[in-house]
Amino acid sequence: MHTKEILSFTLTSNENQLFLSFNFLAQNSRSLFSVCELLMQLSLKSVALTVVFLTVITWAWRVLNWVWLRPKKLEKYLRQQGLSGNSYRFLFGDLKENVIMLKEAKSRPINFDDNIAIRVMPFVFKLFKDYGKNCFIWFGPTPRVNITNPDQIKEILTKISDFQKVNVNPLASLLALGVANYDGEKWAKHRKIINPAFHQEKLKLMLPAFYQCCSEMISKWENLASKEGFCELDVWPYLVNLTGDVISRTAFGSSYEEGREIFQLQTELMDLTIQVLRSVYIPGWRFLPTKRNKRMKEISKKIQALLIGIIKNRENAMKAGEAAEDDLLGLLLESNFREIEEHGNNKKEGISIKDVIEECKLFYIAGQETTSSLLGWTMTLLSKHQDWQARAREEVVQVFGNKKPDFDGLNRLKTVQMILYEVLRLYPPVVGLSRKVHQETKLGNLSLPAGVEINLPVLLIHRDQELWGDDATEFKPERFSEGISKATKNQVSFFPFAWGPRICIGQNFSLIEAKMALALILGNFSFKFSPSYVHAPKTIFTLQPEYGTHLILKKL
Repeated sequence: MHTKEILSFTLTSNENQLFLSFNFLAQNSRSLFSVCELLMQLSLKSVALTVVFLTVITWAWRVLNWVWLRPKKLEKYLRQQGLSGNSYRFLFGDLKENVIMLKEAKSRPINFDDNIAIRVMPFVFKLFKDYGKNCFIWFGPTPRVNITNPDQIKEILTKISDFQKVNVNPLASLLALGVANYDGEKWAKHRKIINPAFHQEKLKLMLPAFYQCCSEMISKWENLASKEGFCELDVWPYLVNLTGDVISRTAFGSSYEEGREIFQLQTELMDLTIQVLRSVYIPGWRFLPTKRNKRMKEISKKIQALLIGIIKNRENAMKAGEAAEDDLLGLLLESNFREIEEHGNNKKEGISIKDVIEECKLFYIAGQETTSSLLGWTMTLLSKHQDWQARAREEVVQVFGNKKPDFDGLNRLKTVQMILYEVLRLYPPVVGLSRKVHQETKLGNLSLPAGVEINLPVLLIHRDQELWGDDATEFKPERFSEGISKATKNQVSFFPFAWGPRICIGQNFSLIEAKMALALILGNFSFKFSPSYVHAPKTIFTLQPEYGTHLILKKL
């Protein structure tokens, strides 16, 4: 063969070999790709299974830590510091026993001179008898340390960044959030904006609404007593309606009819919220479409819709140049606009409509519940102690005669004020306050680990003989004759409206409303117990009479 032919044959052979090689690779690459794809799928499945496994293990660990390991660790830590209480019981802690004892205590009334704690908070009362004051209670898997020492109480209520509000159940938050439930910067901003609405000069503007509501109630009682000069009735629902009307008119002014509808919805939502708070909080439970959950969300939406309508109308009127109305909503919106303007129209410096809605909802809960409780127990105790009723009436007549009660005159009712303080001591509207520490915190000689809650049993502290003397459970308004500081020996042992920076912003509102109501009641009627009166204090959000307040009213 010639060289040229040999070269040509060689090249052709090499091309054929290359072609065959590429053809082989092309055919087999599909198989290799399939193998790789299969391996990748198996690998992804393994990764997914591993992720699922690790997630399950992580959540299982968290749940185990939440319901058992962490509570037992906290229990050991608290006992090492000399605190005592029941051993932790899985998930529920002391809740079951607490509910059983409460149900048992509520099944029977008590004598008037009995300590009401045996009916209102029987479990904590028993805990104090069994373990002393330095004890803790299990609120589900969370321990709450009871604090009764005035110095420690002062520290808790003063250092608000260390001892914060306990987070409410998300379902319970549908009832109301607002300034009373916030912490940190949000609390400071809301407090600053709301404060002007409760200044003394602003409260004076609300006095006509107080007087009108009280006069309407008095007229109803006069009609009932018109034939015989006296009547026997349960005054409790009248007092509830009175304070509901007052808060409706003072919150919404001319919109008080809408306010009444909100009040009725809030009352139903409150009853449902109580049921929620008496059970262990389980994350995610609020999303289940239970009958109660659906109804709570439905009511919440109705309330929000009503409030948005009222607020929008007010905002539009103010933008159109109309003056803000002298009710709580008008004053709140005016203060909010002013705060925004002072910071160059920066809306972030004010509070949102959603925030305004929450504050309005809080007006209802705090304003209505607290004052109705105070008035109800005041009429109860003055029915029992006729001498103090007579002294209070004499003062009212002396200050006002036949005139309409005015702001300055109400502030001169010293005997009435002493009586109100003593009622707040013996029958505080809120029987306990709770706080939580988010990091290890020193409190006197105690070191509280993160996650521990604190319980301030207001009712027991107000009736503590070590703090108030041997007559601590007796009704003696004269103990406040020289003011609160003298009565408490400058200790924090009297705090029906809390204390310190977070003291209730509406306490003066409540006390002035109560004085107005009492001035008109005492000036028109004398009252005593009806034979059907039953002494049965109970706690919902506030301390209330379970079977009402049945009295005999005599027209003067």
